[in-house]
Amino acid sequence: MSKAERRVVVTGLGVLAPNGHGLDEFTSALRAGRSGIRHHAHLEELNFACQVGGIPENVEQFQGQYLSADELFAMNANMIYAAIGAIDAWKDAGFEVPGPDVEADWETGAMIGTGIGGIDTISQTLGPRVDAGKVRRLGSTMVEQIMSSGNSARIAGLLALGNQVSTNSSACNTGTEAVVMGAQRIRDGLATRMLAGGSEGHSHYIWAGFDAMKVLNRTKNDDPAAASRPMSASAAGFIPGSGAGVLMLEELESAQGRGARIYAEVLGGALNCGGHRQGGSMTAPNPNSVQRCIRGALADAGIAGTEIDAINGHLTATFADPHEVNNWSKALERAPADMPFIHSTKSLIGHALGAAGGLECVASILELHHGFVHGSINCDDLHPELEAFAGAVVHETIDLPSLRTIAKASFGFGDVNGCVIFRKFA
Repeated sequence: MSKAERRVVVTGLGVLAPNGHGLDEFTSALRAGRSGIRHHAHLEELNFACQVGGIPENVEQFQGQYLSADELFAMNANMIYAAIGAIDAWKDAGFEVPGPDVEADWETGAMIGTGIGGIDTISQTLGPRVDAGKVRRLGSTMVEQIMSSGNSARIAGLLALGNQVSTNSSACNTGTEAVVMGAQRIRDGLATRMLAGGSEGHSHYIWAGFDAMKVLNRTKNDDPAAASRPMSASAAGFIPGSGAGVLMLEELESAQGRGARIYAEVLGGALNCGGHRQGGSMTAPNPNSVQRCIRGALADAGIAGTEIDAINGHLTATFADPHEVNNWSKALERAPADMPFIHSTKSLIGHALGAAGGLECVASILELHHGFVHGSINCDDLHPELEAFAGAVVHETIDLPSLRTIAKASFGFGDVNGCVIFRKFA
């Protein structure tokens, strides 16, 4: 990053997670190690092997505070989650939701991604009606519900966004990628503010493919809170999740000029792909590309690996966890005994796919802002390949007022990687 480029800070946060809606609830859940993983009867009825998952609670009870009846009629869960997260981030940044006659805000845009959003509408409505010859009964809002950019397009209308408004999709790297891309647009002088993050609905149609792949934990249906077990010796697959995490990214001078509260600075980030080589594949990361991505983020931020105080890892509770931790060690050039604190927000909320990076970026920034590192639950039986890193693994929340710099990374199907580095603003 050239220092001539504009600095980017975070001035607003919005979160709708399985263990809490809003910053206060989510922060409390992180501190307390409160899981949002629950048993869901409909998964059992559908003969899923994994019958637990992370779904935000009681959304139907408050979604009307954000969206009109007509808007809700034209939206699926993914779009609703994205809208709630974006509106919360917008308000948290100190802005009012604009009226219908307000001119577009040409300086503000959005990069709100999703992994598989909209498939519930396709599966439950579009496919059955078309196959039954009832095309005329699809309604006029079908296209906006199934198009990939439906979440960000709806947000643009709700908030009168006039800058770039796009939906990225990069599997489990989606949310982190959105933050990196949004920050770069501001740094390049093309926008003053960008809403950035990810959303994902909770449809069983989204989760079914993963269940069929046998990559979900099917051993804890009777103990949901213990099901998501990153870095554990007894990890048996990830737990699907859903929700939305959105950041308001803003150019520093703009934020300071309007007296905004600043949570953190986006120091830098990097994105790459391993090309399905050197051990990488459609479903597994190339370790060399993972390390290059982390090093690229460090270089972009202009810092050394020794300056990282904590890592919010991808850490999904699969075979890849020990490899990821080793990749962090190599990329940061820090021995196991000298590693920064490492933890996984997925232990509390599951793996929210396209929303994961956004949710975990929000968690990371809240940790920086409040000075703590939340516990990574369910890994008291640490994986034997991680024993050398035992001193860095955070099991219970620790207060850490000196926490200054945190790295967040995501790795997705397609051998794609993203890493972003946040620093507490002072």
